Amino acid sequence: MSLDNVALDRMFERFSDGYYLGRLYVEPTTADCAQMCATQHERVNEQLYAEDDQTDRPLVMKLGSHHLAVHGDERVPADTLSVPESVLAETTVRNPPTLQEVLLAEADRATQLLGLGGVST
Repeated sequence: MSLDNVALDRMFERFSDGYYLGRLYVEPTTADCAQMCATQHERVNEQLYAEDDQTDRPLVMKLGSHHLAVHGDERVPADTLSVPESVLAETTVRNPPTLQEVLLAEADRATQLLGLGGVST
């Protein structure tokens, strides 16, 4: 199923064959992995990966040149991407929290990236 037909698509719109484009507030976290609102993570995961029967896997998002495995966490506010401080320091994000464009990988692309090990966990 595509995100094109759900209410959540206000967060992401089609960008290319492999990605959706969205804007999220990016903030630093002391957690070991990138996180977003658990409810939004679950809904996007169900819409994006449901055909693969792997709706419990992380979403793969690209922030700048970094691909991130994004997990859901109920402590993260809606429309926010919390990124480990060490990874955030390597990006062009300045003065977080700040609204940034992020790319969300479709299921096939996410599987490819996760399989290649090119994703920060």
